Amino acid sequence: MSMLRRTLLATAAVAALAAPFASLAQDFKPRLIRFGYGLNEQSNQGRAVKVFAEAVEKASGGKMKVRAIGAAALGPDTQMQQALIGGAQEMMVGSTATLVGISKEMALWDTPFLFNNAKEADAVLDGPIGQKVMDKLQDKGLVGLAYWENGFRNLTNTKRPVTKLEDLDGIKLRVMQNNVYLDSFKLLGANAVPLPFSELFSALETKTVDGQENPYNTILSSKFYEVQKYLSVTNHVYSPWIVTVSKKWWDGLSKDEQKVLLDAARSARDFERKDTRDEAAKALAELKAKGMQINELPATESARMREKLASVNTAIAANVGAELWSETQAALGKLRGGK
Repeated sequence: MSMLRRTLLATAAVAALAAPFASLAQDFKPRLIRFGYGLNEQSNQGRAVKVFAEAVEKASGGKMKVRAIGAAALGPDTQMQQALIGGAQEMMVGSTATLVGISKEMALWDTPFLFNNAKEADAVLDGPIGQKVMDKLQDKGLVGLAYWENGFRNLTNTKRPVTKLEDLDGIKLRVMQNNVYLDSFKLLGANAVPLPFSELFSALETKTVDGQENPYNTILSSKFYEVQKYLSVTNHVYSPWIVTVSKKWWDGLSKDEQKVLLDAARSARDFERKDTRDEAAKALAELKAKGMQINELPATESARMREKLASVNTAIAANVGAELWSETQAALGKLRGGK
């Protein structure tokens, strides 16, 4: 009898101990998460997705597995966004610029010369303004988790060095499929051609377009130096990426599963920004070594471009809403110490 009692007590103790673990285990279901991105596996984007995938798997005890699919194998950003909205794909990281057609507030990040440096960009994107813009996606069937960095965008072309505003005249420039980019470069005198990123290399190679604009890292990882001669350091737009989830799918996750994805997206963001910034400095030196002719755009010419684009800024302010625009300008003023 005492033996049986001891066995029953031991069984009860084991069951009591196991109970919290059982409830914890129930919060993570076996899941395969298809995570699409546009660049190749060896890029800053590819490395950060790998960090994200490892963090998710570790935090979920191996239950949630991320299948990273790069090199635009699931289609360009616009196609993946629609797949997420429809629930046919779970996650992606891509440009905020291609989301403008879905959520107009995203156009805020396309403002030419909005940020003077990466520190300003981090503070605004990771603060209440960035969150407010991200939250607007939920009504459209997407959930934004974190902003990653694409970086400051710079111009490359095969015609001539761009050292002044007039040098852009008539250059056939590929831009993202986004009205702010189209309008901005048309105002600056270029012949702006909207093309998905996946078609860009062949368009440059076949001279369908003369040039493009992207951060150094992308210019290097996409081997644009093979088909472009001139690189002009313009820093004309700070370009963020955004990690998004299908809302249809997200709503079916437990709170614990959602937290795992959010935490992983943020820790991967911190890794990705450092990686991207370290790489950008190296990438510029490497592009030079690979024979690209590099020139800096003088500050006076940046100012001329900025003036020329005043109407674009007015249009962005009207598009995103006066309140959001004013809040952003106030936040930047505060960061700049009211100078």
